[in-house]
Amino acid sequence: MVAPREAYGEMLVELGKENPDIVVLDGDLSVSTKTDKFAKAFPERFFNMGIAEANIMTVAAGLARSGKVPFASTFAVFATGRAYDQIRQSIAYTGLNVKIVATHAGLTVGPDGASHQALEDVALMRVLPGMVVVVPADVQETRAAIRAAVRYQGPVYIRLGREAVPDVLRDGDGFEIGKSRVLWPAVTREAVVAAPKADPPRFDVSFIACGVMVKACLDAAVVLEAQGMKCVVADFASVKPLDEELLLAMARSSKAMVTAEEHSIVGGLGGAVCEVVAGEHPVPVYRVGVRDRFGESGPAEALLEAYGLTAKDVAAAAREVLKRTDR
Repeated sequence: MVAPREAYGEMLVELGKENPDIVVLDGDLSVSTKTDKFAKAFPERFFNMGIAEANIMTVAAGLARSGKVPFASTFAVFATGRAYDQIRQSIAYTGLNVKIVATHAGLTVGPDGASHQALEDVALMRVLPGMVVVVPADVQETRAAIRAAVRYQGPVYIRLGREAVPDVLRDGDGFEIGKSRVLWPAVTREAVVAAPKADPPRFDVSFIACGVMVKACLDAAVVLEAQGMKCVVADFASVKPLDEELLLAMARSSKAMVTAEEHSIVGGLGGAVCEVVAGEHPVPVYRVGVRDRFGESGPAEALLEAYGLTAKDVAAAAREVLKRTDR
């Protein structure tokens, strides 16, 4: 159980040794975002911008314009809320090579409460033209996503949580922007994509998840399979660009779909899935997520349970959405 933000800090140091153009900016939260590791290793390439999120993004844009590879970090609610205009105008509109890695996203910020629980950040970033949006599931995927962000030329938003999470991906599993991975059953992405379009559905339910909800979907699949339900679970860490090829193959191969995210059901992964499926291959979709409300203060696990974001809730969603196929 390790927090993905710990992996972020470690990867910055690792990549900083490889690439002297990498610089890091933070908003006086480096101990929490773990960019303090980079600050200790490369003090001349680290900039504490203070509590001035708009300035962080504008300076990051300037550094990118001068050929640097800036990583801008703070809490997700500040990165996307306080600095939205600067991200839109100075980074997305110009297509600059800025990597925004925001931590402390979602309900699992816990005791900090509604003011600090970003439940709309994916929606805000996803709507910006040219912005890549990534929500890793665990430490392994976080490491791979950070490396992929450096290789990618253009703006990237990576969303990380506060809490330690279990490993759900096999060690060495790769990550590719715009591609997703099938985690259950033991079939490859290519096998699902290659299934004949005219064949009847092979699965009862497809699970499309990102972040901490990938583990919840895998746990739900174990229970449902034991009850005779055929499931397929995919990790859609690349929320934008979305792996439409795999998504539509899963829609064709399943009677119904369940999306799961630690984010509002409005504008996040669930919304992205519905936009594609509705236009190309309509099937019933149940969106598991925060249902148009703010968060509240409490222990992370208790909040996930209170807001219906557990494996039990995902399994219940699967049973419910399958009822719609009989109407």
